Order: sequence, then structure tokens, then C-alpha cells
Amino acid sequence: MYFAVLVILLHCPSLKAQDDVITINKVELTVPSQKVKNGMSIELTCIVDVSKSASFQMQHTFLFYKDDSLLHNTTSEQNRTRYKISPARFADSGIYKCIVEANRKTKSSNDLEVRVEGLCQPKLTALKGEVTEGEVVTLRCEIPEEKPPFIFLFIKISSNQQSQEKRKQELKANFASVEFPVEERDRILRFQCIAQVNSVVGSETSEPSSMTIVTVVEPFSHPKLTSKSPWNITEGDRIDIVCTTILARPYEIEILIQKDRRILNSTQGQNSVTYSATATVEHNGNYTCKVELGRVSKTTSMNIVVAELFAKPILTPSLTDLDENKSLSLWCHINGSPKANFSIVKRPPENGILLKTSSNFTIQAQVNDTGSYVCRAEIKGIIKESNPVQITVYAPVSEPVLSVVNSSTEMVLGETLLLRCQSMFGTPPINYTLFRGNRLIDTITVYNNTYAEFRDRQTKLNSLREYRCEASNRHSYANKSSYKMNITVIAPVRNISFGSLPHGEVEDGGDINFLCVVSEGSLPINFTIFKQNEQTPLFYESIMETRVLWQKKSLTKQDAGKYFCEASNRAMVTERSNLLTVKVILASWQKGFIALFVLVVIAIAAFGFWWCWRKKEKGKHPSMEMSGSTAVTNSTSEKLPSGPNHYTEFYTGSGYIEDRENPVKPTDENRGPDHESAEVEYTEVEVSTPHPYKAPVKKGTDTVYSEIRKANNDSGENRHSRIEGSPDAT
Repeated sequence: MYFAVLVILLHCPSLKAQDDVITINKVELTVPSQKVKNGMSIELTCIVDVSKSASFQMQHTFLFYKDDSLLHNTTSEQNRTRYKISPARFADSGIYKCIVEANRKTKSSNDLEVRVEGLCQPKLTALKGEVTEGEVVTLRCEIPEEKPPFIFLFIKISSNQQSQEKRKQELKANFASVEFPVEERDRILRFQCIAQVNSVVGSETSEPSSMTIVTVVEPFSHPKLTSKSPWNITEGDRIDIVCTTILARPYEIEILIQKDRRILNSTQGQNSVTYSATATVEHNGNYTCKVELGRVSKTTSMNIVVAELFAKPILTPSLTDLDENKSLSLWCHINGSPKANFSIVKRPPENGILLKTSSNFTIQAQVNDTGSYVCRAEIKGIIKESNPVQITVYAPVSEPVLSVVNSSTEMVLGETLLLRCQSMFGTPPINYTLFRGNRLIDTITVYNNTYAEFRDRQTKLNSLREYRCEASNRHSYANKSSYKMNITVIAPVRNISFGSLPHGEVEDGGDINFLCVVSEGSLPINFTIFKQNEQTPLFYESIMETRVLWQKKSLTKQDAGKYFCEASNRAMVTERSNLLTVKVILASWQKGFIALFVLVVIAIAAFGFWWCWRKKEKGKHPSMEMSGSTAVTNSTSEKLPSGPNHYTEFYTGSGYIEDRENPVKPTDENRGPDHESAEVEYTEVEVSTPHPYKAPVKKGTDTVYSEIRKANNDSGENRHSRIEGSPDAT
């Protein structure tokens, strides 16, 4: 009974579980509008449709996702719930979905795309509201509640309405900072910034930020440049140029006065600087005052005009180029002929050497008087110099020396001859001219005390060439010529050929003539004959010809091989011929001896063969031929002759008997084609023949030679039997 109650109690929960069966039919996510303005709100509503087996309360878990990332979750017994995003920013744009979990079952809604349009206005701040010229303005642009990446655009608007822009990309923060330098003449600066964002859903640009104003303070005023000199300045007057500025604060400024690119005077930490000088014509021009502090600089300029007190003096020479020991005169004067103090100066050195305090100067010119001369004139403390005049005193050239660079008077055809011509004395510039025979090759001008170097390529073969050079300068004397130099042109050997007589083959013990020839080359020519792979030459001769003949006597087998010839001359170029193959063959008497020896050997061999054959023939027994079986039967009744040299021939075939003294072989008719091709066999048989009339006292040994002929048609056998018997045999 207790067991039944326990089973009923355990079965009750399972019955209840079977009653709480559900299924999620649909999950829907809605929004009032899929496009929302930035700053508004996004209201997401998730609705679930559930079917149940009975009416009971059930908890629903709602999960809100944005771009597959969990955004919000809540639990409710209701079949719907809301999630509000306020204020909506561009970063809230994306793909939303809702997932509902109930009674261990899950279902998701469809994806819903929501786009937030626009960006909120960025906020721009300046680190300092007042700056000094030369400093920088640091700006910070921030767009709160938005997420990077951003591109910030900073805009600077100057007092003259000129704008300057800077861009900066920020990937991890929602703000960026930049610096703008403060330029000269900047007074009030206005700044704005704009933010731009790019993402997978699109790009948006914000409205410009509020205007930020920065005031610029001048550290010093614009400089003022003044002259204390009279308006009409004449050479000799005093020039005083002053540059001043006003400092807003005690800054370490720098003031300088410059003319063109030359700084005349400068000072630091002061508000003024002065430049003073005695006016000359060289002081004409534009003067600039410049004040600098850090990166700020301000300038101002003025023009100074100085009237000329007297013109520049003029120096006139009697000659600019003259011979040594000639008279040289210099005159100095000023246009308008004002009274002045003159002096004549020679340069170098830079300051010059005073020659005479006068307007004229005369000397007997020497080479060391060559130089630059000027005239100085002084009036009221103003000194002016004339333009320099270059005077050159020429010493005559000495006889030039012509030499070869490599000190050799022999040249190889096709090479370049290098010649030098130099005069040890003479005032440069010196003109050097090279002649080959009477033909002018080249002229070189040398501007210092060195040589002229000439190049002449040897292209034609002349056994002797004559060279000379001439030297001259601006001296009035005639040109000087060097001694004549003879140059020998050497043609290298070319087109070598090598041959022999006889050609190719030489009898053992015979002689061979080698001939080595070159088509061209300056004499003498060195001829050398070698055998291949041997270092020591077989023949050498230096002759005044283009060919050489050498005879090598009594050649042996060791002299066979390859030979070549080399030719050279003073051009130091060696030409090698082709290889010439020489074979040493047997002499005629050697060939005859060998032939005779072979014939003797053949004769001896033939004689030996004949002798052996003859001996064999003498050792044979006479044969007897017998025909038919009847003759054989009759012959057995007769007494056989005895004796070692008695032969009996038996012939079995056609049936006739032939005497031993007149043996007859079968005729051609009996042979036939089958007999001609019969095979011959010899069999040596030992037989014992008893004497027919005597008792068999002793046993003899006989040798029987059988000649057996077999016919091809196997119709019969012809046999010749030779029986050699003992004296007792029958």
C-alpha cells in the first residue's frame, strides 16, 4: 500500500510537466522609424508569440543584440518588452535583433537595420586665449558620446579672412589636438573644427563647432629706419642710419641693419641700433632693418643715394704686352682734371706695393714686373682706385727640347707616339707646335711653366720618321725650333706560315726541310722552331729576311710529332704558326728486307709442308680394290703374299677387280652426283689374321685403314680397305 502511494506521488510531477508544454511561434522586433536623427531616441520593442498546452504564467527572457553583440537583457512574464536608447548617436547605427528564451526554448527575430543620421556638434577649445607673435595656438576638438574613428578638420581664419586648414585622424579617441603658429601681423584669430566619421553603415559629417577666438599680442612694434644725414649726401659726408622698435615687454630681441646681404651692424636686448660711415659711391643702395624674436621677424627698408665727389681715376699704360728690357710708362688721370693726390700701386699682394706717389710712372720692364697695376686718387679723404691694368713682360723662349715619353726612339706600327716639347725659359703663355717632316701635326698653348704633350698615331709604315717642335710666345723675337728627332716605326710580324719538304711523311733516317715565312714585319726577324710539348727550341735564328729554311737530318721514330714556328721582332709581338704533323715511315731498304724475310718464311713453311706430306705418302701401304662378293670369295682360297710392303686393295661396288700395280678408281659415270658429295671416314682397326697354312703359333697385330664412302641416298656403301698385314698374315 505504501509503495502504491509512493508511485502515485512520483508520477504527479511528470503529469504536471506534461501539462506545461509550449512552443515559440514567432519573435518580432520593431522600431518606430529605422532612420533617426542624431540626439533623438531609438525605442526597440520585442514581441513574442507563444503557444501553451494550458493556461499558466511563464517567464520570458528578452535579449537585445546590436551587430551580434549583447546590448541589453530583461526578464518578464509579459509577451513584449521595450528597450530605449537616448540620446541616439551615430555609433548606435547598426543591425539589431531580439532573442527570446522561454521554458528552455529559444527563438530569434529577423535582423532590423537602424541608421542614425548626423553627428553631434564638436566642441573646440584653445589652450590660451591670448598669445604673442611667434608662439603657437594649441587647439583641442572633441565630439562627446561618439565613438572613433574620426577625421578632425581644424580651420584657422586670420584677420585678413585668409584661412588655413589642418587635418588629423584619430582611431582610438573621440578628440584630437593640433598647433597653429602665430604669424607676423596676426591680431585676432578665429578657429573652428569639424568631425567626420566613416563606418560600414556609411559616413557622416558634423556641423562646425562654435567659433573660438584667440587674441595676438605684439612683442615689439614694427621697426623704424631713419637717417641722420642730410637729404643730399655727397661723398665724404657722414652717414648715420638708426633702426628703432618699441617693446611690449622686456624681450631678448635682436636688431640688425644690412645692405644687400651684408650685415653692417647688430645688437641684442636693445630697442635700437645705429650704423655710421663716411659716404662713398659704394654706399648707394637699399638698407634694411630687421627685428627678430623666436619665429617672429619684422623688417623695414630705406634707400640711400650718395652723390659722387669725383670720378674714378683712369690708368693708361704704354703697352700691356712688351718684351723684356723695353720701356713701360703708366699715366693716371681723372675726368674733369680736379686736383687730387695720385699714387700708382702694383699687385699682388692684395693691398698692393706702392711704386710712386705721382700720376705717371716709367720703368725699364723686367720679367718680374709682370702683374696688375692700379692708380689711386684722394680728394677730401675720399680715395678711389682705377680699374686694374694687367701688364705682361715677356722673356724670349729658349730652344725647346723634344723627347719621347718612354725614352725609346722605336715605335710599333699602330701604336700612339707620345712626345713632349718644353722650353726651359720663356714667359707663358707659350705656343708649342709639332711637325712630322714638314707637316704640322698640332699646336698646344701652355699657360704655365710646363711641357706640351703631343700624340701621333703610327698608321703608315715608314722605316724612319722625322719630328721637331717649335716654341713661341708674344715676344717679338722669332720662334725657336728643337733639334730633329728620328723615330723608327717597326711593323710587327704578321701572317706567319709553316711548311715542310717533303710534306707530312719522311722515311726513317731521311732529312726534312722546314720553311717558316711571314708576310710582313720589320727586319731583323727572330725565327724559332719548336716541337709540341717541348720547351727547348729545336732551331733559332735572327736574320734580315722574312723567311727561314732549316734542315733536320737523320729523322728517327722519336722525331715524329707536331711542329710549329714562332716569329718576332723588336715590336715584341710573337706570331705562332699552325701545327705541322710529321710522320716517320720505314725506309725502302727496310721494306725490302721485311718483304724478303716474309718470302723466306713462306718458302720455309711451304717446304716443310711438302716434306711432311711426302713423308706421309711414303709411309702408306699399296691398296687393292676388289669388286663383287665372288671375287672376294675366290681370293680367300688363294695364298696371300707375305711381306711388310705388300698391299692389297679391296673395292666393293661395281664388281670388278683391279690389280695393285694398276689401280683404277671409279669412273665419273659410276660416281654420279651422290658420290661426289660422299663423306670420307678413316678408321684405324687392329686385327689379328691367322696364317691359313700354319698353325696359329703366334698372334700378330695388324692395322687396317678403312676408307668409307657414304652415299647421300643411302642406297649402298663403297668402301676401300687397306690392310697392312704382318709377314704371316693372309
